Amino acid sequence: MRSPEPSLPAPARLVAVALLLAVLTGGVVGVDGYGRARRLRMKNKVLEMFYHAYDNYMTYGFPLEHLPQDYNGSALTLVESLSSLVILGNITEFERGILWLSENLTFDVDVRINLFECNIRLLGGLISAHLLAKDYSSQLKNGLYHDQLLHLAESLGNRFLPAFETPTGLPYAWINLKVHIQNFGFSQTSKGIIVCMDQSFTGSLILEMGVLSRLTGDSRYEAAALRALRKLWSMRSSLNLVGTTLDVFTGKWIGYSSGIGAGVDSFYEYLIKAYILFGSDEYWDMFHAAYLAVQKYHEADMRTGEATHWQLTSLQAFWPGLVVLPERYLLDYGMLHPTEKYYPLRPEFAESTFYLYQATKGVPKRPI
Repeated sequence: MRSPEPSLPAPARLVAVALLLAVLTGGVVGVDGYGRARRLRMKNKVLEMFYHAYDNYMTYGFPLEHLPQDYNGSALTLVESLSSLVILGNITEFERGILWLSENLTFDVDVRINLFECNIRLLGGLISAHLLAKDYSSQLKNGLYHDQLLHLAESLGNRFLPAFETPTGLPYAWINLKVHIQNFGFSQTSKGIIVCMDQSFTGSLILEMGVLSRLTGDSRYEAAALRALRKLWSMRSSLNLVGTTLDVFTGKWIGYSSGIGAGVDSFYEYLIKAYILFGSDEYWDMFHAAYLAVQKYHEADMRTGEATHWQLTSLQAFWPGLVVLPERYLLDYGMLHPTEKYYPLRPEFAESTFYLYQATKGVPKRPI
């Protein structure tokens, strides 16, 4: 069976740097006005930025991670960096990473992880790197790669499946990789079991789990993710809007705020990318209806369409390129006012910039 093209969503923050590098190496002099010397300077700057982050992690952090949803020893940053290393042409380091993960990475650990983060970063990173390893097999040492990353991805996917064992088929937000204990979400019931979840990731599992099924021949991963996605879509309002939080046991909404920001953002992203990757009209029909609704109502109550949040966040940069530095802006009589002074290194900025460049092949016609 022919492997899907490696066009999955970028699984790593470091991949943002690689995307920018891809833009900068697109030619010598183009309609965008960039000359050879400037391109070379920018290319070298991007390389410097990437290796500053990567080398210091490998020297001082590897294989530990620091985020609450990342368990120490997972070498998550290495997994996320493998695709970037290939794009940058560093096959030697790519090989070294594959070997270390093959010999050391295990998911048989008693640790609580966030399903969404683990899916897009670990599972997505392993699958993307596997596809690239197959594509670049002729450049790897003989006998080095024999699907080790795919086997790791399959092991991780197997540990995801118990998360979908709910009355609704909607997955728990947190799972234990070893003992399959579920105890997670946003609010607690009278029994003390947390059952609510951010709905965004319910619709943000189909790409990685769908590809995993197609690569392994095991349909369970795609079936579980698709069942959850269909259930979520069936819960949309009469305006074709979805909310932010729900109860995975009852299937009832708890948070009714809709939009394209945190809590909902990747739902739209995954629908269109699932259609592109898998070609099913079902994904397109969902996306088209949802897209028209959000274009009309933007940030609104999913039931009434009345506006709820007058702000833009960096997570919304994927729609399709809010290229700004502060984390958040307030909308006030048509004016944008920054409310935060830091830059959160969102890959959404790089991805939107990359797509906008490919679509226009040039700089904006007027100042932004």
